[in-house]
Order: sequence, then structure tokens, then C-alpha cells
Amino acid sequence: MKIAIVSPLFESVPPKLYGGTERVVSYLTEELVRQGHDVTLFASGDSVTRARLRPMCEQSLRLDPTCVDPFTHHLLMMDQVMDAAGQFDVVHFNLDYWQFPMTRRLRMPAVTTLHGRLDLPEFVRVYSHFREAPLVSISNAQRAPIPHNRWLATIHHGLPPDLYRLHEKRGSYLAFLGRISPEKRPDRAILIARRAGIPLKIAAKVDNADKQYFEERIRPLLREPGVEFIGEIGEAEKDEFLGGALALLFPIDWPEPFGLVMIEAMACGTPVIAWRCGSVPEIMTQGITGFIVQTEDEAVAAVRDVHKLSRKRCRDVFERRFTVGRMARDYLRVYSQVAHDSADGPTTPPRGSVRRLHAA
Repeated sequence: MKIAIVSPLFESVPPKLYGGTERVVSYLTEELVRQGHDVTLFASGDSVTRARLRPMCEQSLRLDPTCVDPFTHHLLMMDQVMDAAGQFDVVHFNLDYWQFPMTRRLRMPAVTTLHGRLDLPEFVRVYSHFREAPLVSISNAQRAPIPHNRWLATIHHGLPPDLYRLHEKRGSYLAFLGRISPEKRPDRAILIARRAGIPLKIAAKVDNADKQYFEERIRPLLREPGVEFIGEIGEAEKDEFLGGALALLFPIDWPEPFGLVMIEAMACGTPVIAWRCGSVPEIMTQGITGFIVQTEDEAVAAVRDVHKLSRKRCRDVFERRFTVGRMARDYLRVYSQVAHDSADGPTTPPRGSVRRLHAA
């Protein structure tokens, strides 16, 4: 198939440090190319891919000190994607709702994967307005705020099987990996580790929006003995960080759409102790890949029981459910459906005719 994949421009593909959406976009893009498909990636110019790269800006916007308004770059990208849409069997957007007004009017073969939370009132309003837009969810739980939209599939994320290796030896510390933010609850992780009497290592990004929370709520806790703050880490460092841990703490306090770090830990054989929120019951296998808890007392008890779990069985679950090969096959089924549905109706005008369509 001839496939266009459209990525956000905030991070490169793959991201140099933190960036869940762009990381998944990279895994999917490279696997589709490996399977022999003709893939064009619309992304930042510092992206690295075996697909045909259409650079939409020189570098990822989060790392570009000259970028004042990132949305201008995305608007220009939308125009270029629409001009080129007739070249592809399907266009796969990973941008939330930006493209809906245009894809609705052009009737182009397009599908959108939603990567974020959907429960905020503004999101419910916009997605309800564009209810006919073909969507893919990354968990069934993610759909709850807008259940009546046009969901084509739920496709769980997948990782390259050789990205992480099985670490059969149990580690001596607990790990927290991701973002420092109120919904990720690093404060809860620190309390659990302290009560369990096991050191905690925190590898996490601090967004500008969360700096006040970090300074006021988290930094004082980092002075406690047994807590080590490493900061933001990249892909190359995750294998050692996660694989060397006794368990990953995932004490979230929000409707997590997926939680990529859970399957990254599974790939290393590291059990996960996660709160029963959002996608967690879909992704976790209770008593096999870790423990699903609802209170700090349950989490502390789970830490003490984690030695009973087989790290090899954690890895086995990853290989069965969460590889990139499975993810790509799931997306190809959706792409075929979208291309077939589009062939039965109006098609996208050829390149160069979009503006004439608007002028008419």
C-alpha cells in the first residue's frame, strides 16, 4: 500500500528523549517499510526513518529555541498533506482533531489515531461534532467519553521485539519513568517506596507546565533518603533502567489512554505495579505481568510480593500481545477498510486542485 503517516512536530520521529506518540509513530513506520509498503512520513526534519521523509520544519519544535508558535507549523503541514493526499491509498493522522474539517470536505481516505485523553469537555464537544471521522483508539477505556463516534478499531501499541532484552535477574530498586506531573503521581511512588523500604529511581521529564508542581511538591520529597532523581532519559538508557529494576511503579491518577511504559517494562521482564485507572486493566495481566492496585496499602503489599512473579512470563506476555508486528498488521486491516470505503464514494481531488475546489 501507499501510506502517508502524519506525526506531530513537537518531537522528532523517533524522539530524542521523551515522546510517546512520536515513538509509536516511528515503530509503526519502520515496520510498515520492513513489510514492503511504500510509506511517506510527514514529520520534523530531524526525524530518522527508512520511509520517504517529508520534513515539515527543520527540527522538533520542543527543542527549537526559535519556535514561538508551534501551531503555525502544524497548519502549514495540514495544507501540504491535503495537496499530496491523492498520491496515497490512505493517510494516517496522529494529530488529534486538526484535520477533521478538511478530511470531511475532501472525502479523502484518512484515519486518525487518538493518542491522548478524551474526557475534557472541549474534547468531547469537538469529537462529537466530527462524529463521522474514522478513528482508532489505543485502548477500549480511552473511548468512554465519546462512545458513539466512528471507531474502526482499538489497536494497542507495540514495540520492536529486539528493542529491549529480558533481564532475568531481579533488581534492587523500584523505578518511576515518564513525566513529573500531578496525574502521574510521582509523590505517590515516593511514598510507596519509602513504606516498602526499597530505593526508588525516578527518570522523568519536567514540562514547563509542570515546573511549579515539581518545585513545590516533588523537589522537597527528593531530599528524602532512598530517592534518586535521574531526570529525562532517552531510548538507549531505558533497557538498563527498566531491566535493572525490581518493579516499575505506575501510580497514575487519571484516565491513562495506554501507558507505553508498562509494555516497555514487560519487554524487560520487569513487573509493573499500577493503579486501576484508564487502560491499566486492559494492558496488565493481574498476577502475571504485575499487580493492579487501588490503594497505597495494596501497592506496598504488591512490592513485597513482586518476587513471586516470573520475569520470563512478563516477557512472554509482551511477545504475545505487544510487538510492533502485531500492531502493524492491525493497522493494515484498518487501512484496507478505509481505502475500500473511500473507493466507494467521492475521492480526493488530484494534486493541485484543492485550492480550486475551495475557490469554486
